Amino acid sequence: MVKTGNAKIVVRREEISKKGHPMVISSGMQLMDSMKQVYQIVKPLNPNFCFLQCTSAYPLEAEDVNLQIILEYRKFFPDIPIGYSGHEAGIMISVATVALGVKVLERHITLDMTWKGSDHSALLDSEELAELVWSVCLVEKALGSPTKQLLACEITCNQKLGKSVVAKVKIPEGTVLTLDMLTEKVGEPNGYPLEDIFKLIGKKVLVMEGSVENQGKPN
Repeated sequence: MVKTGNAKIVVRREEISKKGHPMVISSGMQLMDSMKQVYQIVKPLNPNFCFLQCTSAYPLEAEDVNLQIILEYRKFFPDIPIGYSGHEAGIMISVATVALGVKVLERHITLDMTWKGSDHSALLDSEELAELVWSVCLVEKALGSPTKQLLACEITCNQKLGKSVVAKVKIPEGTVLTLDMLTEKVGEPNGYPLEDIFKLIGKKVLVMEGSVENQGKPN
């Protein structure tokens, strides 16, 4: 790992990259231009590396975390993993980075937060570390799929609360449907899906069943 404060060394000392080992490059105290220079030097020599968003303060306050830089790194460096090195107290911010797409998460732990040293108050104890791991796994599972669709777990609820198209007035057979003739209902029995209501407009009713609470069967 190339630690915070040493990122510019990669620009001056290419041998770090030439070793070919996976590299984790933290970006505390750096400018975006510096990180672009690092990328340009490292990429041709060793493509197996990642950048970590990092702010070098102990403990790190929320307003100085700047999680949006993670999104900027993903935009400027789309072909490498982006991660986060956290120095804030607690785990909430670190967990939030997972939803932004980080692939590497670095946190330090301590056996005693009262020990001498400026960073111990920003470190995690063993219980917080365990909670962090559990929470990260939970968020990764929750990210799921980018495809919006009716899921199996929603079917029961949809049957009870899903909306269908129904007639708002009595519609004789042979009538050409207009929007003001139709309305919606919630729950069973399920009928014509509400999201397709505009497909009914202009259709001719061939058979009318039951009361005005039941839909017609359009041609």
